[in-house]
Amino acid sequence: MRASDRAYEALRDDITEWRLLPGTVLAEVEQSERLGVSRTPLREALSRLTAEGLTTTAGSRGVVVTDVSLDDIDELFELRETLECKAAALAAERGDSAVFLQLQKEFLEAPALIDGSDPGRHAYYDLSGRLDAAIDAAASNSYLAQAMRGLRVHLVRVRRLAADDAPRLTSAAAEHAAIAEAIAAGNPRLAEAATTLHLHRSLSHVKNTHRPHDKEHHG
Repeated sequence: MRASDRAYEALRDDITEWRLLPGTVLAEVEQSERLGVSRTPLREALSRLTAEGLTTTAGSRGVVVTDVSLDDIDELFELRETLECKAAALAAERGDSAVFLQLQKEFLEAPALIDGSDPGRHAYYDLSGRLDAAIDAAASNSYLAQAMRGLRVHLVRVRRLAADDAPRLTSAAAEHAAIAEAIAAGNPRLAEAATTLHLHRSLSHVKNTHRPHDKEHHG
């Protein structure tokens, strides 16, 4: 992996996981030493992060991590609904029913993954990621998939702002199962409706449990 790619992925993960909080200044010398790369690939990585909206240039302060406000979340979900509903409809028209029937089955069994033995719920989020990947593949539209990849970077960050408690994740699993079922049935309108319902409930949950980080970090 190129040094700039390695630095980009490390910084992106630190930002989306809130290890680097909004307002944090990403000083070139400090980050170069921390990540073990020279300053040229670090600058390339910072440019990519700024293009994605995860960082911004703040005059003499240099590059800083951007904030996520409730207004930002509303805008992200407006775009998310447009993209994900279209992707689900296309997947219903073009996808392999067997793939989505299997995913439906796994989501119906997902409450077993959402217990106290895995606080990070890695197995559940892996399953959710596999549904996203299956929809992308079935929709078979490279431009739509590219737009979704750019959006998901921000959605991971937003998810960390909300309290992902077991009851919400259990409800989300049932919503994902309904999306997979509609796609497997080859019903684009039902797939769109199931996706719309899931996104509406997700947005309500995020906004109701939004936990803004300490303002001292927000520059």
